Order: sequence, then structure tokens, then C-alpha cells
Amino acid sequence: MPERRINLADTRTFKGKKADKKFVFKNLLKYLKPFAPLIVLVFLMNVAGTVLNLVGPGICGVAIDEIKPDGSTDFNRIYFYVGLLTGVYVLSALLEYLSSIGMAYVSRGMVKKMRGDVFKRLSELPVGYFDTRQAGDIISVLSYDIDTVGESLANDIIIVLKSSVMIIGSLVMMLILAAPLVIVFAVTVPLSIVMTRFIVKRVHPLFRKRSAKLGELNGFVEEMTSGQKTTRAYNGEDKVIADFEVKNREAIDAYSRAEYYGTISGPCVGLVNNLSLTLVSVFGSLMFMFSGGAVTIGQISSFVLYSRKFSGPINEIANIMGEFQSAIAAAERVFRVLEEQPEPADPEGASELADVKGDLEIKHLKFGYVEGRTVIPDFSLSVKRGQVVAIVGHTGAGKTTIINLLMRFYDPDSGSIEIDGKDIRTLTRASVRGAFTMVLQDTWLFAGTVFENIAYGNPSVTRDDVIRVCKAAKIHSFITKLPQGYDTVLSDNAVNISKGQKQLLTIARAMLLDSPMLILDEATSNVDTRTEQIIQSAMKELMKGRTCFVIAHRLSTIKNADKILVMRDGNVVEQGTHDSLISDGGYYRELYFSQFESA
Repeated sequence: MPERRINLADTRTFKGKKADKKFVFKNLLKYLKPFAPLIVLVFLMNVAGTVLNLVGPGICGVAIDEIKPDGSTDFNRIYFYVGLLTGVYVLSALLEYLSSIGMAYVSRGMVKKMRGDVFKRLSELPVGYFDTRQAGDIISVLSYDIDTVGESLANDIIIVLKSSVMIIGSLVMMLILAAPLVIVFAVTVPLSIVMTRFIVKRVHPLFRKRSAKLGELNGFVEEMTSGQKTTRAYNGEDKVIADFEVKNREAIDAYSRAEYYGTISGPCVGLVNNLSLTLVSVFGSLMFMFSGGAVTIGQISSFVLYSRKFSGPINEIANIMGEFQSAIAAAERVFRVLEEQPEPADPEGASELADVKGDLEIKHLKFGYVEGRTVIPDFSLSVKRGQVVAIVGHTGAGKTTIINLLMRFYDPDSGSIEIDGKDIRTLTRASVRGAFTMVLQDTWLFAGTVFENIAYGNPSVTRDDVIRVCKAAKIHSFITKLPQGYDTVLSDNAVNISKGQKQLLTIARAMLLDSPMLILDEATSNVDTRTEQIIQSAMKELMKGRTCFVIAHRLSTIKNADKILVMRDGNVVEQGTHDSLISDGGYYRELYFSQFESA
């Protein structure tokens, strides 16, 4: 089955999609399920702590009623209630502390699992996903968004649990103490709920936009950081700073709007709660005055305290709704990544490509990265084992696209690619890619020793094997002059060696792999002419018996190729040897001599 084409709408961070809270909570529950026993324990401790907290106002009311109308007071009883109250609140605080630790453990465990799943999914996604997204935006999901979800789970969920139990418990106690006074909350609570829902409905899109803008800002910073040398070389600092200011201002504006409207609910609900407290105090006083002793001062005092414990949690929940919306928006971005379809699985019955000879046939290949936009309209090619095929042409001619299709980073819209007579779509991707060794223009080295970088992908090789290929690549002498030789640790992306030396190391790495086919995508573009000539000489021996595909802009480097394909707008306009193409006087000749004229 052909790989899913890129949809331009997918390149956005689902900005236009409607928020799907059911989608978020459904996925969130999957991550919480393994921690269900601990969550239940945390909930029980939270309930117990909150219930003990609710006992406090009742004890205070009883203690107040120990003050008799005639002025007599039993201080021993009051001391007893003070001690009891202290013990209750200490135990309540301890239980709440333990429940917070429990939720923190759940949060960290969930974040670890979620981050691992996102990273694993990113490793499974097709190349097209990364071709259409900024690296910084992806990193933002992996770090900021997942952390936001974890922090909300550790803090906000505890507050909601505690507040919910407190609200229900306080309501029950108020009904027991003075049911008529609860009528006050029949007006104020619905008013609080309506206000909160109204605000949340309008705030959630703002938090989604905030997450998207922060992702864009991270992507811009990542690009500018990696390209700082180019920026300085072209004196583009002022423009970069100006562009950053625009991105930063957009992020800050989105952040400010989300926080501004997100915090409105707290003060609004607080105002309503203060209004309810005022009404309770007024009507409570009236009840005490006209109840004929049926309602005591202690009961009214307890009711007032319970009303604070009733309205306070409502205010707390309202205050964290902004943070909760931010967590939902972040979780949505995380789960959208996890929802992305991985690279299509190998078809049922796909066979392994083994004992590869290196014969390759491309028949009437048609392909476009985006639906409706064809890049390669009709491409055919026949390559025999051991031949060196060079692909040349201006930027955008389709050279790298051919390599992407050979490696099955993408599948063609129509036509076929056959290796040793087998359509690669009937083979496993791993075996097809294993048949090739690639050396790209963009070097990639990781933080590790020189030996580890060269042996990457082939851990069974020996030190002698590595030294052998380094000598063939004419880099052994350079490595031995490093402080620890082959054990010298390269820093992040090997910034402590030159770009040309990086390229030589990646070429040595490619030499170490015994693949029957070789792809060189501008592999010598970052080395000087003299070094290039040395590498070409070493490569000539290495390439014997291998089917080789070479993409080159320096046409002088592919004179000895068995076949040169000249591409233009996705079509092969000429093909032949260097001498035959020069003598034909066509497009290749024009390209070849234009390089010397421009030089």
C-alpha cells in the first residue's frame, strides 16, 4: 500500500481543529490505569484528610457553646477541644501530605511513560512527518507539553479531589446545622457555575493557541541556534532579532490573553462567595435572634466556618481552571502526536531482501510529496550490478526524491522499483534499507568517541576494522593526532572538529558497512578539492562490486561514472557517459562548462 501523502493541513499544529476533551480524557485514562490502586489509595487518604478537616468547625462550635450565657466556662473542656482540634488538623495535614506524594509519584510515572511513548512514536513516523514540521515544535511537545500535563496531574487533580470532597462534606454539615441557611447557596452556587462555564468555554481556545505559539517560538529558536554561523556570515543578526521579536510578541500575547482571561474566573467566583458569606452572616444572626434558643451561637459559628470551607474550594477550582485548560491543550498536542499513523507496516507476506546482487530497475515511476503536485512524472532507469550511476541537475530537479524512493522513505504513486527483479513494496523496509549504505550531505555525529561514531550501526566491528576504513578514507592520520586518538570524545554534533573532518568520519562509517549498494548524496561537498581527490581515489576501490548512486553538484567528480542521468523538472532529459554527453552538446554540457565559468 502506498504511503500516505502529505496533507498541507497536517503541517499546522491542528490550530483549526475543534478541541476534543473526550479524546484527551480517554487517552489520559489509559495512562492512569496502571496506577489505579495507588490513585484509589490517594483518593481514600484525601477523603479521610478532608473529613478530618471538616470535623474542625464542628469542634469549634461545641467549644464556643461551652461559654454559658451566665458567663461560666469549663476551661478543662475547652482545653480538651483545643487538643482534639490540634490532633485532628495535624492528622488531616499528614494525610493530605501523603496523598500529595502519592499523586506526585503517579504524575512522574505517567510522564515517564508518556514521554517514552511519544519518543517511540516519533521514531516510527514516516520521514514526511518531519519534512513538514519544525524540530522545535516537536521538541516542545516532548518537553513542555508533557511536563505541563504532569504538573497539572500532580497539583490540580489533588486540588479538585480535595475540593470536591470538601464541598460535599461542608454542604452535608450545613444542612445538619441550619438547613434554611443553605438556601443562600441555591442562588450563589448556580451563579458561580454559570460564570465558570461561560469563561472556560472562551478560555480553552486561547490556551490551545498559547501552546501552538510556544511551539512555533521553540521551532524558530532551534533553527536560528543551529544556523547562527550563517546568520553572522550574512550580517543577518538584526533581521533574526526582529523576526524573533515578532514570534516572541505573538507568544507573549497568546500567553497573556490566555492567562488574563483564565484568571478572571477566580476573582469572579470569589466575589460571589463573599456575597454568600455576607448573606449567611446576616440571615444567621436573624435566625439566632428569633429562634428562641433553637439555634446556638456555636452552631451559627460552625455554619459560617463550613460556608467558608464550602465556598473556598469552589474558588480554588475556579482559580485552577486556567491551568487545567492549559493542561488539556498540552495533552491534546501530545495525544495528537501519538495519534499520528506510523510508517505503514510491511505488507502481509513481505519477504526479506537477501543475497542482494545489486541489479535495479525503475519502471515508469510517478510521485509527488503532496496530493495533486507531481514531482516525478515518469521516470525509468535500468542499473546493472556494480555500475556507478550519477544523478545531476539543478536544485529541485528531483535528484534527492529518487534517493528517498529508493530507500522507501516514500512509496511511489504509480510505477515500480525493483531490486534483483523484486518489487521493493513486496519486501520489508528494513531489508531494503539494509541493502543500501548512505552518506548524506548533512553530516550527523553524536556525542561519543570517534570509534563509537564510526562503528555506529555495526557494533560487532573491531578496532582494526575501524582503523582499516579510516586509512582508506585518509583520516587515520588526523585521528591519531587527537588527544585520545580513537577514544577522543566528540562534543554535541562534533563541534570540536571541522565540517570537512565530520564528513570524512561519516564516509569512513559508510565504508565499514558491507552493503551491496551505496548512495552518496553530495558526500564530498564539505571537503576541499585536494581532500576530495584523495577520497575519490579511495572510494573507487571501495565501490568495486557495488551498485552506486551518486548525487553531485561538482560534475568534475563523476566523470568516471558508468551512467550519468541529467534531470530537469523530474524528468531524465539526458543520460550517458561523461564523454558522450559532452560530445552531444546538450544540457549536461551546458551545466558542466557553466561550473568552470562561474568558478
